[in-house]
Amino acid sequence: MTRTILAGILLMASGLMAQKMPQPKSKAELDALQAFFQQANNPDAIVKLGDEFITKFADTDFKENVLVMMADAWHQKKDENKAQIYADQALQVNPKSYQASILIAEIIAKGARENDLDLQEKAGNVEKYAKAAIDSVKDAPKPRPDLPDAQWDDFKKSIMGRAHGAIGIVNLTRKKYDAAASELKAAYEADPQPAYLVQQASALQAGGKNAEALAICETLLKDPQLHPAIKSVAEQIKAKAGAKAPGGNE
Repeated sequence: MTRTILAGILLMASGLMAQKMPQPKSKAELDALQAFFQQANNPDAIVKLGDEFITKFADTDFKENVLVMMADAWHQKKDENKAQIYADQALQVNPKSYQASILIAEIIAKGARENDLDLQEKAGNVEKYAKAAIDSVKDAPKPRPDLPDAQWDDFKKSIMGRAHGAIGIVNLTRKKYDAAASELKAAYEADPQPAYLVQQASALQAGGKNAEALAICETLLKDPQLHPAIKSVAEQIKAKAGAKAPGGNE
Protein backbone atom coordinates (compact mmCIF):
# COMPACT_ATOMS: atom_id res chain seq x y z
CA MET A 1 0.00 0.00 0.00
CA THR A 2 2.81 2.42 0.84
CA ARG A 3 4.40 1.94 -2.57
CA THR A 4 1.05 2.64 -4.28
CA ILE A 5 0.59 5.85 -2.30
CA LEU A 6 4.17 6.87 -3.03
CA ALA A 7 3.70 6.37 -6.76
CA GLY A 8 0.46 8.33 -6.63
CA ILE A 9 2.07 11.21 -4.79
CA LEU A 10 4.93 11.36 -7.25
CA LEU A 11 2.49 11.21 -10.14
CA MET A 12 0.51 14.05 -8.65
CA ALA A 13 3.71 15.99 -8.10
CA SER A 14 4.43 15.53 -11.77
CA GLY A 15 1.37 17.69 -12.48
CA LEU A 16 3.84 20.51 -11.78
CA MET A 17 1.28 23.28 -11.74
CA ALA A 18 1.40 24.39 -8.11
CA GLN A 19 3.45 27.46 -7.32
CA LYS A 20 6.87 26.85 -5.76
CA MET A 21 6.85 23.23 -6.90
CA PRO A 22 9.58 21.80 -9.14
CA GLN A 23 9.08 22.55 -12.81
CA PRO A 24 10.32 20.84 -15.96
CA LYS A 25 12.67 23.04 -17.95
CA SER A 26 11.42 21.94 -21.35
CA LYS A 27 8.65 20.07 -23.13
CA ALA A 28 11.12 17.22 -23.68
CA GLU A 29 11.75 16.93 -19.94
CA LEU A 30 8.01 16.98 -19.20
CA ASP A 31 7.39 14.22 -21.76
CA ALA A 32 10.24 12.13 -20.32
CA LEU A 33 8.90 12.61 -16.78
CA GLN A 34 5.42 11.53 -17.78
CA ALA A 35 6.79 8.45 -19.53
CA PHE A 36 8.87 7.63 -16.46
CA PHE A 37 6.04 8.00 -13.92
CA GLN A 38 3.67 5.99 -16.09
CA GLN A 39 5.99 3.00 -15.53
CA ALA A 40 5.75 3.27 -11.72
CA ASN A 41 4.74 -0.40 -11.39
CA ASN A 42 7.39 -1.72 -13.79
CA PRO A 43 10.78 -1.94 -12.00
CA ASP A 44 12.73 -2.87 -15.12
CA ALA A 45 11.38 0.12 -17.02
CA ILE A 46 11.96 2.44 -14.06
CA VAL A 47 15.67 1.65 -13.76
CA LYS A 48 16.18 1.96 -17.53
CA LEU A 49 14.20 5.16 -18.04
CA GLY A 50 15.55 6.66 -14.81
CA ASP A 51 19.17 6.34 -15.90
CA GLU A 52 18.31 7.76 -19.31
CA PHE A 53 16.39 10.66 -17.75
CA ILE A 54 19.14 11.67 -15.30
CA THR A 55 21.78 11.46 -18.03
CA LYS A 56 19.76 13.58 -20.44
CA PHE A 57 18.37 16.08 -17.92
CA ALA A 58 21.25 16.43 -15.47
CA ASP A 59 19.93 19.73 -14.06
CA THR A 60 16.39 18.46 -13.48
CA ASP A 61 14.46 19.56 -10.39
CA PHE A 62 13.11 16.00 -10.16
CA LYS A 63 16.38 14.20 -9.56
CA GLU A 64 15.48 13.18 -6.00
CA ASN A 65 12.09 11.77 -7.07
CA VAL A 66 13.62 9.80 -9.92
CA LEU A 67 16.44 8.43 -7.78
CA VAL A 68 14.03 7.37 -5.03
CA MET A 69 11.85 5.50 -7.49
CA MET A 70 14.93 3.86 -9.02
CA ALA A 71 16.09 2.80 -5.55
CA ASP A 72 12.68 1.31 -4.84
CA ALA A 73 12.70 -0.45 -8.21
CA TRP A 74 16.06 -2.08 -7.46
CA HIS A 75 14.65 -3.06 -4.06
CA GLN A 76 11.73 -4.77 -5.81
CA LYS A 77 14.25 -6.51 -8.07
CA LYS A 78 15.99 -7.73 -4.88
CA ASP A 79 19.27 -5.98 -5.65
CA GLU A 80 19.71 -4.26 -2.30
CA ASN A 81 23.22 -2.98 -3.08
CA LYS A 82 21.97 -0.96 -6.04
CA ALA A 83 18.87 0.08 -4.10
CA GLN A 84 21.06 1.55 -1.40
CA ILE A 85 23.37 3.23 -3.92
CA TYR A 86 20.48 5.09 -5.54
CA ALA A 87 18.92 5.94 -2.18
CA ASP A 88 22.28 7.37 -1.07
CA GLN A 89 22.36 9.47 -4.25
CA ALA A 90 18.87 10.77 -3.46
CA LEU A 91 20.10 11.82 -0.01
CA GLN A 92 22.99 13.66 -1.64
CA VAL A 93 20.43 15.67 -3.60
CA ASN A 94 18.19 16.17 -0.56
CA PRO A 95 19.50 15.16 2.89
CA LYS A 96 15.90 15.31 4.15
CA SER A 97 14.61 12.70 1.70
CA TYR A 98 12.56 10.57 4.08
CA GLN A 99 11.76 8.12 1.29
CA ALA A 100 15.46 7.42 0.73
CA SER A 101 16.21 7.31 4.47
CA ILE A 102 13.48 4.81 5.28
CA LEU A 103 14.46 2.54 2.40
CA ILE A 104 18.08 2.43 3.58
CA ALA A 105 16.97 1.75 7.17
CA GLU A 106 14.83 -1.19 6.03
CA ILE A 107 17.51 -2.62 3.75
CA ILE A 108 20.09 -2.62 6.53
CA ALA A 109 17.65 -3.96 9.14
CA LYS A 110 16.38 -6.83 7.02
CA GLY A 111 19.86 -7.75 5.83
CA ALA A 112 21.43 -7.83 9.31
CA ARG A 113 22.26 -11.24 10.76
CA GLU A 114 22.87 -12.35 14.33
CA ASN A 115 26.48 -13.35 13.69
CA ASP A 116 27.50 -10.26 11.71
CA LEU A 117 30.70 -8.85 13.14
CA ASP A 118 29.42 -5.35 12.41
CA LEU A 119 25.91 -5.94 13.79
CA GLN A 120 26.15 -3.10 16.30
CA GLU A 121 27.27 -0.70 13.57
CA LYS A 122 24.38 -1.82 11.39
CA ALA A 123 21.95 -1.31 14.26
CA GLY A 124 23.30 2.20 14.77
CA ASN A 125 22.85 2.98 11.09
CA VAL A 126 19.30 1.63 11.07
CA GLU A 127 18.44 3.89 13.98
CA LYS A 128 20.15 6.87 12.34
CA TYR A 129 18.32 6.55 9.03
CA ALA A 130 14.98 5.61 10.62
CA LYS A 131 15.05 8.59 12.95
CA ALA A 132 16.08 10.85 10.07
CA ALA A 133 13.03 9.64 8.14
CA ILE A 134 10.74 10.37 11.09
CA ASP A 135 12.23 13.82 11.65
CA SER A 136 11.97 14.70 7.96
CA VAL A 137 8.47 13.43 7.28
CA LYS A 138 6.63 14.62 10.38
CA ASP A 139 6.51 18.27 9.27
CA ALA A 140 6.88 17.69 5.54
CA PRO A 141 4.49 19.77 3.40
CA LYS A 142 2.05 18.16 1.04
CA PRO A 143 3.45 17.70 -2.47
CA ARG A 144 0.50 19.69 -3.80
CA PRO A 145 -2.30 21.63 -2.11
CA ASP A 146 -5.22 19.52 -3.36
CA LEU A 147 -3.92 16.29 -1.87
CA PRO A 148 -6.45 15.37 0.88
CA ASP A 149 -5.10 15.92 4.37
CA ALA A 150 -6.20 12.45 5.45
CA GLN A 151 -4.30 10.76 2.64
CA TRP A 152 -1.15 12.76 3.36
CA ASP A 153 -1.42 12.01 7.09
CA ASP A 154 -1.81 8.29 6.35
CA PHE A 155 1.27 8.38 4.14
CA LYS A 156 3.35 10.11 6.82
CA LYS A 157 2.15 7.62 9.43
CA SER A 158 3.16 4.75 7.16
CA ILE A 159 6.70 6.16 6.95
CA MET A 160 6.83 6.50 10.74
CA GLY A 161 5.54 2.95 11.15
CA ARG A 162 8.19 1.62 8.78
CA ALA A 163 10.87 3.55 10.68
CA HIS A 164 9.91 2.11 14.05
CA GLY A 165 9.51 -1.29 12.41
CA ALA A 166 13.04 -1.22 11.01
CA ILE A 167 14.49 -0.40 14.44
CA GLY A 168 12.37 -3.16 15.95
CA ILE A 169 13.55 -5.74 13.42
CA VAL A 170 17.24 -5.00 13.95
CA ASN A 171 16.73 -5.18 17.72
CA LEU A 172 15.11 -8.58 17.27
CA THR A 173 18.24 -9.68 15.44
CA ARG A 174 20.34 -8.30 18.32
CA LYS A 175 18.12 -10.20 20.80
CA LYS A 176 17.21 -6.91 22.42
CA TYR A 177 13.69 -8.15 22.86
CA ASP A 178 12.24 -5.44 25.11
CA ALA A 179 13.56 -2.72 22.80
CA ALA A 180 12.27 -4.61 19.77
CA ALA A 181 8.79 -5.02 21.27
CA SER A 182 8.65 -1.34 22.18
CA GLU A 183 9.58 -0.20 18.68
CA LEU A 184 7.19 -2.63 17.01
CA LYS A 185 4.40 -1.43 19.29
CA ALA A 186 5.20 2.13 18.20
CA ALA A 187 5.15 0.99 14.56
CA TYR A 188 1.67 -0.50 15.01
CA GLU A 189 0.42 2.60 16.80
CA ALA A 190 1.64 4.78 13.92
CA ASP A 191 0.31 2.48 11.19
CA PRO A 192 -1.92 -0.38 12.41
CA GLN A 193 -0.62 -3.16 10.18
CA PRO A 194 -0.96 -6.78 11.42
CA ALA A 195 2.67 -7.47 10.42
CA TYR A 196 3.91 -5.11 13.11
CA LEU A 197 1.66 -6.72 15.68
CA VAL A 198 2.81 -10.26 14.95
CA GLN A 199 6.44 -9.09 15.05
CA GLN A 200 5.76 -7.49 18.42
CA ALA A 201 4.32 -10.79 19.62
CA SER A 202 7.45 -12.56 18.40
CA ALA A 203 9.67 -10.16 20.36
CA LEU A 204 7.57 -10.54 23.50
CA GLN A 205 7.57 -14.31 23.28
CA ALA A 206 11.33 -14.47 22.67
CA GLY A 207 11.81 -12.20 25.67
CA GLY A 208 9.79 -14.47 27.93
CA LYS A 209 6.62 -12.36 28.02
CA ASN A 210 4.48 -15.24 26.88
CA ALA A 211 1.14 -14.09 28.26
CA GLU A 212 1.41 -10.78 26.40
CA ALA A 213 2.48 -12.53 23.22
CA LEU A 214 -0.39 -14.99 23.54
CA ALA A 215 -2.93 -12.19 23.95
CA ILE A 216 -1.71 -10.45 20.79
CA CYS A 217 -1.82 -13.65 18.75
CA GLU A 218 -5.31 -14.48 19.93
CA THR A 219 -6.45 -11.00 18.90
CA LEU A 220 -4.84 -11.34 15.48
CA LEU A 221 -6.31 -14.78 14.85
CA LYS A 222 -9.85 -13.49 15.41
CA ASP A 223 -9.55 -11.60 12.12
CA PRO A 224 -11.02 -13.75 9.31
CA GLN A 225 -9.25 -11.55 6.74
CA LEU A 226 -5.80 -12.03 8.25
CA HIS A 227 -3.15 -12.70 5.60
CA PRO A 228 -2.28 -16.43 5.52
CA ALA A 229 1.44 -15.80 6.08
CA ILE A 230 0.77 -13.64 9.14
CA LYS A 231 -1.80 -16.17 10.37
CA SER A 232 0.75 -18.96 10.13
CA VAL A 233 3.35 -17.00 12.12
CA ALA A 234 0.77 -15.98 14.72
CA GLU A 235 -0.26 -19.61 15.18
CA GLN A 236 3.37 -20.66 15.69
CA ILE A 237 3.97 -17.91 18.25
CA LYS A 238 0.70 -18.74 19.98
CA ALA A 239 1.74 -22.38 20.34
CA LYS A 240 5.10 -21.44 21.85
CA ALA A 241 3.66 -18.75 24.11
CA GLY A 242 0.73 -20.91 25.18
CA ALA A 243 3.02 -23.72 26.25
CA LYS A 244 5.15 -21.42 28.38
CA ALA A 245 2.58 -18.99 29.71
CA PRO A 246 1.15 -19.55 33.22
CA GLY A 247 -1.21 -22.50 32.98
CA GLY A 248 0.44 -23.80 29.82
CA ASN A 249 1.69 -27.28 29.11
CA GLU A 250 5.28 -26.66 30.20
